[in-house]
This record gives sequence, C-alpha cells and structure tokens, in this order.
Amino acid sequence: MATEPESLDQYRAVAPAGAVETLYRASERVKGKRFTDVNSTRFGGGVAEMLQRLVPLLRDLGIETRWEVIQGDEEFFRVTKSFHNALQGQPEAITPQMLEHYVETNRRNAAQLDLSGDLVMIHDPQPAALVEHRTNGAWLWRCHIDASHPQRSVWSFLRPLISRYDGAIFSLPRFAQRLQIPQYLVYPSIDPLSDKNRDLAPEEVDAILERLGIPRDKPILLQVSRFDRFKDPLGVCQAYRLLKKHDDCRLVLAGGGAADDPEGPKVLAEVMEAAQGDPDLHVLVLPDNANIEINALQRAATIIFQKSTREGFGLTVAEGMWKGKPVIGGFAGGITVQIVFGTTGYTVNSAEGAAFRARYLLTNPAVAKRMGEDAREYVRHNFLITRHLADLVALLTIHTTNAVRAG
Repeated sequence: MATEPESLDQYRAVAPAGAVETLYRASERVKGKRFTDVNSTRFGGGVAEMLQRLVPLLRDLGIETRWEVIQGDEEFFRVTKSFHNALQGQPEAITPQMLEHYVETNRRNAAQLDLSGDLVMIHDPQPAALVEHRTNGAWLWRCHIDASHPQRSVWSFLRPLISRYDGAIFSLPRFAQRLQIPQYLVYPSIDPLSDKNRDLAPEEVDAILERLGIPRDKPILLQVSRFDRFKDPLGVCQAYRLLKKHDDCRLVLAGGGAADDPEGPKVLAEVMEAAQGDPDLHVLVLPDNANIEINALQRAATIIFQKSTREGFGLTVAEGMWKGKPVIGGFAGGITVQIVFGTTGYTVNSAEGAAFRARYLLTNPAVAKRMGEDAREYVRHNFLITRHLADLVALLTIHTTNAVRAG
C-alpha cells in the first residue's frame, strides 16, 4: 500500500536548492484557505496519481484540501471517453441522448458532493458540468489532455460550460483555446519520494524483475502506459521488431487500465495478440498499486519509450528521465517539452524513427548514459512536485485575493 508524503521537509534533499523554503514562505498568505479538487477516479491514470501526492502536501502547507470523485455508470464513462477522444481530435459520434446522460450524471453528483471551497479545481471533461451547480469560491477547469485540435461539435458543447469558470489551466500553450476567461500554464509533476520514483537498491530491482518473469540477459526496452490506442503500443511493437533484426533485446509493455476508460480491454487484447509467439516480448498487466514494480522496471530498462500519438503530458517520460534513462517519445503533447531532442532523449514520428534512435543508443552506451544524467537534472528543475505545489499556491493566492477584493 502506497504511503502518503508526511512533510514537505522530506523534499529538501531532492528538490532544487531553496525550493522548499520558498514554498513555506509563499504559502503563508493562503494558510487556512479551502481548496477542493474534483476528478473522475481515485486510482488509475496520471491525474489520480498526482492528486494522491499533492493533497497531503497542500495540507502540510496549512491549506484545507479536499478531494472529491465524481461517480457514474458505464454509459457515463463511455460518453466521457468519447469526449476525451474527440478533444484529442478523433472523430466521435455524440448523440443528444449521450449529452443528456452526461449532464444528468453531473447534476446527480452535484447534489451528493461537497463542492464548497475558496478555490475549486475541476479536472478534465468528466465533471466539467458541475460548474452549473457552483455555490461559492473561485472555480478553475484543469484540462490534462491535448485539446489543441478538438472535434468541433464536442468543443461547441463544452465551451459554454468552460466559459462559466473563473479560469482554465492547460499543460501546454498550444492546448489553450479561445476563451473569455483567464488561462494558465501548469505542467504536471512527479513525486521523487513516491514508491514509483524513490531510490531502489540494485538487489531490490533484481528481485522484482525475477518475480515479474523478466530476464536481464539482454537490453530491455520499456513502455509503461495504460493500454490506450493513443499510447500506440502496437507502434512500439513494430519498432521493437525492426530493432530486433539488428540488436538482440527485450520489449516490456507494462500498464493497466483506468476506471474511467472502457476501451482498455480491447486495446490490451490487440497487444496480447501482437505479442503471441515472441518470448522476448512481455506484456504485463499491472494493478493500480504496482508502483514499486514500475519503478524497478524503469530502473532496469536500457531505453524507455513513450510513443504516444496524442498526449496530454505523459508523466511516464519524466519518471523514466528521473531514473537516469534516455527516453524515445512520440512527437506529441507534453512529451515535446520533457524531451530535449538529442540531450535528454529523442522525439520521433514513426516506428522506423523509434527503431533508428534506439539502435543508435544501444550501440553508443556512453551517449545513452550522458543523456540519462542530463535527463534527471532536467526533471529536477522542471517537473518535480515542489514546482507543481508552487504553481497551485500561486493560483490559490491569485483567486482568493481577487475574491477578497471583489467582496
């Protein structure tokens, strides 16, 4: 069972110099303020994982932080998965009945959830319609996905809802939309002290890989992600097979699903079929709490992939870089701000490109080592939870100060 962070003081040894002290000083103005997060699942996916770590640390700063989760039936999550795909540019057929079910589910949740707070942050499309039932405080909509080219019909439905918020937060400037409300840029983050990212002894890594049935007799290529078509696991398999013609290696595809993603089992079945008959292609279906296992896999890997075709941010890139590994990622979304091309890894647009870059790194281990070292430092200064906390404290300060002035 994952343990929550106990105190911000624990991060002094891993955060950039002065970051923790600056956070303590900045939070003095918002001590006692009430901050409410609302998303669609408590486990599975990057949003839930970040909230599991951010909420206790916000409380440690003296901010009264609460985390609410919207509930829905299978049909609701099919609808919101269609929203997710459509916002990322995939054509989806959305019927009036689907929209009605979405609105009604949000209405029922509004009657059951505690939506009070000085600042309420609503994450992604699933609970976006809760804004129609707001009672007090400032409300911000946090978009974690690549909404740069949304399907027009879905955005036309969501835009009037988003416009009722006091601000919108995106992970990249190009994800932002034409809105009459303030828009903010906040990168997601990883927690360097969580089970997924903390240091592991070499013997601990060996024991975990043995338990998972992954031999270490040849280089390991790894992709950790939900089994989602936008993560392109089949493209990773293709890149591996091209590389395998020249370099003996293993591919591990490790991941699971999210409670709000009903498409996962179908994609997993396609990946399992692609892996049949290849003893060096391992597909691991991991439970939600397999954080130490993911940590060990990333530390054992020679090269890490995140070959997404669409990506809100892709925190598995920062995770791999924090382990000192070069990462080959798709030229998509937040991957492009995490990977500094040729310095911390490579971005690619095809399976052939991924195989080409992987072969170069396998045959030039000194280059791969240097890239991994640079990658870890890049994450330290840009994508750790301490920076994320500072951004949230700033937003809370801005909106609660504005509320006081308006009052």
